[in-house]
Amino acid sequence: MKKYFLFCTAAICMFSFSVQAQHYSIVIKGGHVIDPKNSIDKIMDVAILDGKVAKVAANISTADAAQVVDAKGLYVSPGLIDMHSHNFQGTTPDHYLSDGFGALNPDGFTFRVGVTTVVDAGSSGWKSFPKFKQNVIDQSKTRVLAMLNIVGEGMRGGAYEQDTTDMNSKMLAMVANSNKKTIVGIKVAHYEGHEWTAVDHAVAAGNKANIPVMIDFGGATPALSLEELFMTHLRKGDIFTHMYGALAPSREEMIDKATGKVKSYFYTARKKGIIFDVGYGGISFAYSQAIPAMKEGFYPNTISTDIHTGSMNNAMKDMMSVMSKFLEMGMPLKDVIKASTWEPAQVINREELGNLSEGAPADVTVFDIRKGKFGFFDYTGHKESGTEKFECEVTIRDGKVVYDLNGNTTPIGLGHGDH
Repeated sequence: MKKYFLFCTAAICMFSFSVQAQHYSIVIKGGHVIDPKNSIDKIMDVAILDGKVAKVAANISTADAAQVVDAKGLYVSPGLIDMHSHNFQGTTPDHYLSDGFGALNPDGFTFRVGVTTVVDAGSSGWKSFPKFKQNVIDQSKTRVLAMLNIVGEGMRGGAYEQDTTDMNSKMLAMVANSNKKTIVGIKVAHYEGHEWTAVDHAVAAGNKANIPVMIDFGGATPALSLEELFMTHLRKGDIFTHMYGALAPSREEMIDKATGKVKSYFYTARKKGIIFDVGYGGISFAYSQAIPAMKEGFYPNTISTDIHTGSMNNAMKDMMSVMSKFLEMGMPLKDVIKASTWEPAQVINREELGNLSEGAPADVTVFDIRKGKFGFFDYTGHKESGTEKFECEVTIRDGKVVYDLNGNTTPIGLGHGDH
């Protein structure tokens, strides 16, 4: 009996030693790291432990790592943040993007393109948010944050989104303040009234909850003044999405048709601190606006998809497709990455995200930039040709490999990470 006891003790000691020797759960080896927050743009290794970034340095040993990701010849960035998505998927008829058929379950459309965090842009209102949280947010491996719609019913479409009696800034702020970990903003969308009711109610709620407002603006004919929106109604840090939309006459466009240049008040608004977001969507991005703006250097603050079933199967496709279009239009690679990681993290006041600082959540995207002949088009049919395209190779979320395109992880296996 005594010998058996000693044998067991030795086995326990050996097991304990092996666990201690497993110094890192994952080491990403030999990739070109782009981490805008920390001004890193060179070949480095990234080590992960306990769901956090443990170290970013040259030549980190893999001897004691549970898993190794071979990133040689690839790029490594913080996990991508899609700041405008629609994820309140449901099975209720006549509910559009609020518990309806048009929204997308996030895990099916995030990790495969390197997205680790999404911000649902107003699919739910204060009335429907609890259902969204229970059915989608709490069930997803993707980090799902949310902007509450100014309309209590959320983005149900049609007359529901025109109901000014359902725009209750007090109740919205109350729900936002009770869910600070998840709710990061307020959304105005699809309002067609020829007054500022929806915007002003949203900003009032934003003041009460100390969070930004995102504006999907347009619908009134003649169009309301964007200059007045930026300079009179919105605050520093508020977000104008669909910035490259061409939806005249129901919304003013950023390019002056007479000069072919970005209208001067857009520059004034940027100086004020208005955030300009892509929000590509189904019909909310046109090359007629984007190409002249990009030539002037009027880049987006944040790159986002406005993903739903309609936009996904139209010109938009996915996050990396949108990023590819901006790379093709001349936006420097490090700026594309910043607009898809660190910049949105700052805009939504989640500065623990979007970077690879030591101790940051271990959300990491490993990607390739494929060379070839590619076609990029908008919903109007305008096509641009390109020679480079983003392709996700490995996605790590919360310290675990959740997507691996070509088996770059050794040993191969998803979800192991720290286990």
